[in-house]
Amino acid sequence: MTLNNLKETWNLDVFFKGGSHSEEFASYLNMIREELSAFHEQVKSFTSPKHTGDINELSAILSLFESVVKKTRQAGAFVSCLQAQNMKDLKANQKRSEITQLSATFHNSLVLFDKKLSEIDKSLWNELLQQEEIKEISYILNERREKVKDRLSVEQETLIQGIAVDGYHSWGDLYNAIVSKIKIPYEDDGETKMLSVGQASNLTARPERHTRKIITENLNRAWEQDADILSRTLNHLGGFRLNVYGARRWNNVLKEPLEINRMKEETLDVMWEVISDNKQPFVDYLNRKAELLGLDKLDWCDLEAPIGTDAGEYSYDRAANFIVDQFKSFAPKLSSFSEKAFKDRWIEAEDRDGKRPGGFCTSFPESEQSRIFMTFSGSASNVSTLAHELGHAYHQEAMLDVRPLNRGYAMNVAETASTFAEMIVADAALKQADSDEQKLVLLEDKLQRSVAFYMNIHARFLFETRFYEERKKGMVSAERLNQLMVEAQKEAYCDALGDYAPYFWASKLHFYITSVPFYNFPYTFGYLFSLGIYARALKEGARFEEKYIALLKDTASMTVEDLASKHLNVDLTKREFWEDAIELSIKDAEEFLRLT
Repeated sequence: MTLNNLKETWNLDVFFKGGSHSEEFASYLNMIREELSAFHEQVKSFTSPKHTGDINELSAILSLFESVVKKTRQAGAFVSCLQAQNMKDLKANQKRSEITQLSATFHNSLVLFDKKLSEIDKSLWNELLQQEEIKEISYILNERREKVKDRLSVEQETLIQGIAVDGYHSWGDLYNAIVSKIKIPYEDDGETKMLSVGQASNLTARPERHTRKIITENLNRAWEQDADILSRTLNHLGGFRLNVYGARRWNNVLKEPLEINRMKEETLDVMWEVISDNKQPFVDYLNRKAELLGLDKLDWCDLEAPIGTDAGEYSYDRAANFIVDQFKSFAPKLSSFSEKAFKDRWIEAEDRDGKRPGGFCTSFPESEQSRIFMTFSGSASNVSTLAHELGHAYHQEAMLDVRPLNRGYAMNVAETASTFAEMIVADAALKQADSDEQKLVLLEDKLQRSVAFYMNIHARFLFETRFYEERKKGMVSAERLNQLMVEAQKEAYCDALGDYAPYFWASKLHFYITSVPFYNFPYTFGYLFSLGIYARALKEGARFEEKYIALLKDTASMTVEDLASKHLNVDLTKREFWEDAIELSIKDAEEFLRLT
């Protein structure tokens, strides 16, 4: 079936009619408050069971726990969509503050709940975990119980969460407010247009170097103008985290992100080690691309420049049909799901002013739906982004018959599903190329993503690691942040570029997200992990999809090392898996060099 005349705006009314002024949504928030109050009272009165038969009270708390999780995620997703579609929606910003407060209240109850779980006798605890009512969520409960050991007292952790609402999280909100007001001038046919950051960023992939260079310079000028307030924002976010870590006596700034991503530092170290040892093919690709563009070296504004024109522009309908068709060969269920997402208007893709930059996918667990946000301007890169976000949505779909407490998968495995979907589309398009020129265009687009994961993300990781080390000694100036950023980029790109992006620390939202520190390495993990999964799919074709779904369902109920061992029979702490995975993208670089 061909998809025609698709709307490029999403439907949010199916959740709550009236947007940020929805009375229905206001009532829903009140319902969450009531459930939160009931949950807190249950937790307060909870006493440790004396034997395995005394489990009813714990089961009731867990049931209400799961209900609150679903409702708070539903509410948070709705507000995220409202804020993204219109950064000037002040009412939505107010609702975000309400959600943040509700989340803090919920977290405080969970701090007490976890403490009480930790006080249950160990032998009885192990027996309780074998009971039918809680056996399937035993990993999550064990995880919560173990975390208590290196946290502060209930009173202190509760205080931290309370202070964070108007301190820590408000700095993240301030960043969004600053970016929403930035306008980038762009001259088009003699008329000067004022673009949002998201619209301007899309133009950095234009074929005309003059356009790319002007837009990049104008973007840099905008970040430079706000560098003082943005550097303060980043410093205060980092300072808050470091103070909390210090109080908990955590010496390693990677402890929290590794814990959140359920992975060992040993795994992270070997991943970066293998990447660093295998960057030369990608340096060769960058040098060859510079030659093709008539340059001595690529500048930062040239990284996303297209090679050739044979890929052409995509209409939204063409992109949708292309994605749905490519998914069929590897994952028929993913294909059908994506078709439904397009038809039912799960995607906000319209290219207009006022939207936030970037893309995301968010889940509405009570409605059993997802929503995808991006700005579609017709490029091959936009098609990749669409496929990427549909991969996220499919992951959430696969988890619907899993208990809510077993759906909280971390960023690194979340990026696995999205990158796997993106790879299917990229490789299928490559195989169907009609000419070497078309193949080259598609291959280059694919290599841009490899460079992003192996070099751009690596630079972010290096920068953030070094920023935190300097922040321990005091505030880090905007000028010093620029130096740290350029140093990290030069190292990560093996000094293969002609110039760099000193204000990248100001432009990248990921550094200002308060829910997850080090919002960088999980992307690269997901990319390489998905390459390993994709290699299996290449061998087995559509038969692999059921195994893939089984892996997705386990992503929130074990460590990534156990997940890889169970479903792929590999050891992530050893070089072999990572070397095999990166070999696939090295072959892409070698093919690019051969074709050129």
